[in-house]
This record gives sequence, C-alpha cells and structure tokens, in this order.
Amino acid sequence: MTLRRKLAIVALLYTIEGFPAGIYADLWPVYFRRQGIGLEQIGLLQALSWAWTLKVLWSPLVDRYGERRRWIQCCLLVVAAGLLAVAGSDATALGPGLWLALAACCLASATQDVAIDAYTIGLVDRGDEGPANSVRSAAYRVGAIAAGGGLLLLPAAIGWPATFVSAALACVALAAALRLCPALPVPGSARGDLRGALSRWRDRSGVAGAALFVLFYRLGDRAMGPMVKPFWVDRGFSDAEIASVSTTLGSLATIAGAVAGGVVVARVGIPRALLLLGIPALASNLAYALAAALPEAGRPGVYGASLIESFCSGLATAAFLSYLMRVCEKEHAAVQYALLYAVASFAGTLAAIPSGWLAQGLGYAGYFALTALYSLPAFAFLPAARRWLSAEL
Repeated sequence: MTLRRKLAIVALLYTIEGFPAGIYADLWPVYFRRQGIGLEQIGLLQALSWAWTLKVLWSPLVDRYGERRRWIQCCLLVVAAGLLAVAGSDATALGPGLWLALAACCLASATQDVAIDAYTIGLVDRGDEGPANSVRSAAYRVGAIAAGGGLLLLPAAIGWPATFVSAALACVALAAALRLCPALPVPGSARGDLRGALSRWRDRSGVAGAALFVLFYRLGDRAMGPMVKPFWVDRGFSDAEIASVSTTLGSLATIAGAVAGGVVVARVGIPRALLLLGIPALASNLAYALAAALPEAGRPGVYGASLIESFCSGLATAAFLSYLMRVCEKEHAAVQYALLYAVASFAGTLAAIPSGWLAQGLGYAGYFALTALYSLPAFAFLPAARRWLSAEL
C-alpha cells in the first residue's frame, strides 16, 4: 500500500475520531451554558473525560477480539444513540438520564479511539510518523470543526434538538464510510502476549521519568480547555462567532500548526521536536490570559489569542503523538497506546474537574495564567523520555 493511500485512510479515521470529541469539547459547553448551567457544573462535566483516561482497562478487548473497524462502527452507533437521547432531554438541569446519555457518548467515543489508534499504528511504517501525525492532527481537527463549528451554526435555524439529531445522523454516515478502509488483522499469537509486551516497556531505561513526561507535557492545554468556550460566551460572543472563530478558524490554525510540527519532526527527529515545539505551546496559554485581563482589546484580542493558542497546540501535538506512536509495538498498540493516553490524561482530568471553581475564584485571566505553569515539570523529565525512546530503537 502506498504512503499516500495510508495517509488518506488516516485522514478518514481521525476525522471520525475528532467528531464526537468535538461535540464533547466544543458543542456541549456552549449548549449547557446557553441553557443556564453554571460554570461549576460545566467543569464537573470534565469528570466524563475519565472515559478516555480509563479506556486502558478495556483496551485488551480491542487487542484480543474482533476486527478493529467493527469496533469503530459499533461505537459510532452508540454515540448516535446517546445524541438522540440528549436531543430529547431537558438540559436546564443535569438529571440522571442526561448524565447517562452523555456518559454513553463518552465511553463509546473513548473505545473507538482505542481501535482507531491501534489500527493507525499497525498501518503506518516506522519513520513515517511525522507525515502521518500531521495528517492525523489535521483530520482530527476537521472532525472537531464539523462538530463544534458546523453544528453550532445549526441551532439558530433548526433549534438544539434537531442539531443533536443531525449529529447522530452524521455518526451513522461515518460508520458507513469505514467500508473504505481495508481490514488490518493482528496475528492471534501476538494478541495473547500482553503481559510480555508490558514487561518489555517496564524494563526500558528511564521508564518512570518517561511516564512523568507523558503525564505533564500537554497538561496546560487540558486544564485550560474546559473554560475557553464559557469565556467566549461570557464575553458576549454569539454562537456563530464561536463557531467561525474559536472553533473553525482555531481548528484551522491547529491544522496549520500540526502540519508545521510534522515537518519539524521529520527534519530534526522526535526528541528535539519535543523541546522545540513544546515551549511555544506552554507559553501560548498566556495569550488567552492577556486577552482575558485586557477586555479593552475587544474582539481582536480574543481572536488573536485563539489563533495563537491553537497554532501552538498543533505544533506540540504533532511532536507528542509522534513520540507516543514510536514507542508502541504494532501488535499491542491498542493496550500500549491506551496506557500512555491514560497517563497523559490522568493529570489533565484532575486539573479540569475543578476548572470551573478556579475560574470563578481567580477570574478567567488568573486561571489561564495558572494553566501556563502546569506543563513546566514535563521539561525536567524530557531527558528520561528521550532515553526511553532510544531504548526502543
């Protein structure tokens, strides 16, 4: 199979992965804020991101049983059912039924991510991580744009319930599109040696420091994310503005950053790229803090902060995903990648849950500035991460 065809498949898969994630990250915060839900409760919605953190617990099922495309298709249908339930629920209060529907969407989305990541690692050859992750990050953002940007344009015309029905139908269409991807089976004997695969990881040089690096590297972005859309709402931006600038243009800036990041990874290698691309991403949170602290800067200030933060996020994500892909074994990619993701998202989830209370107490400017400090410890563990990578090569 040619590299071009592989990249086309990666583009489809990560558009699929980005769609429900975009609903969770971009659509739901706006929707619930519009319904009068407080910042504290919107922050509590981040507890649902434990689905992505804990997916490592059921990732062996994806490695051991079934064909990975079928897992993705089934999960998309579950997401569609959850969105239909949201469409029929009263959103002015987060009752048990609504929580159950939201949780079902998140669990299914997290499970499909396990299958998509494992399929991609099995598809992409070593040395092609840079181009693959540029396409991967860009396609993910295309899916997020469709969810958080495109869908946000619909409520004014058709209302929120019909918007969620439209999202459910889109999930069904994406499930059908998976017929374009070829089967990529994993040998049965390799599937049974999960303990050996994890033991080989544990025995590599620098494993503890590498785990701490993975935990902290993208923490600042994860902590700030839940309060970005409420910030836009509270600044008086319309749904159309949020959709066109924060979500759509912001995602395009992330795509540009991911493409640039992929070029850097290909030219300087993964170890150097982690440092060169991580520092701008860390500093970019301060752009939002400055925009929040200077309301007189108006719309241009917020627009600029969004584009800067999104571009820098794309840069760092390209390097980080390349690192995660490189250290995973193809035959055990579902479990290994899910475990790395669990480490990366654990601290992010803990930081995100109290984000509403912290933003309420510190103000948006203070909170955004605080998140800029969250990822600093990652750079102290970068040498260990490099050793762990070298031990695999």
